[in-house]
Amino acid sequence: MKQEKNRVITKALELSMVSNEPEYCDYDGMSALSCGIKRIFDAAVSLFGLIVTSPFFLLIYVLIKREDGGPAIFKQERVGYKGELFTLYKFRSMTVASEKDGKPALCQKNDKRLTKIGKFLREHHLDELPQLWNVLKGDMSFVGPRPERKFYVDQIKAINPDYELLYQLRPGLFSTATLYNGYTDTMEKMLIRLQMDLKYLRERSLWLDCKIIFLTVASILTGKKF
Repeated sequence: MKQEKNRVITKALELSMVSNEPEYCDYDGMSALSCGIKRIFDAAVSLFGLIVTSPFFLLIYVLIKREDGGPAIFKQERVGYKGELFTLYKFRSMTVASEKDGKPALCQKNDKRLTKIGKFLREHHLDELPQLWNVLKGDMSFVGPRPERKFYVDQIKAINPDYELLYQLRPGLFSTATLYNGYTDTMEKMLIRLQMDLKYLRERSLWLDCKIIFLTVASILTGKKF
């Protein structure tokens, strides 16, 4: 375990050395006015999205319940805006006893804990639909760093404390890191994601957000696996 941690730290340092970008950023690239417009957009589009996708919510709910009788909605605490914890909602894609030992475990490729319906939902990103409610509430935004569990946030911060700079942002449904780095299933990928999220913080704008949304939706519709 110690050797693996040292390898991850070494890899993170190498990434910082080869990058021409600064390792951290202490300012937000988006103006206060743009942030206000972004929040209005998030609230309006998420409400519209919840209304339009409500038939899919009902169908997915029934399919999950029929498969194993467990709860259809998965709830989990994540670290969000200003470092505060919030409850993230997803359609449950894993077995009810996926973390029966109480120890957090990242989803891996071909994870045996995935249910049949859950595997389909994950491959097509339909398990994320309930997060439209998180966006409407203001816990999340359409674009921003993916929210992580405190268990992993503490590990990331132990290697790179600059993670706390992301507390300036609401977590997002979409991000450049997810688009180009995929879902994180290792600490190494988490550290790479952090570098990309800090770059987003420094450069973000309404135009960049629109671009990320367009590219992500296009990728999902064309079947790209993140």
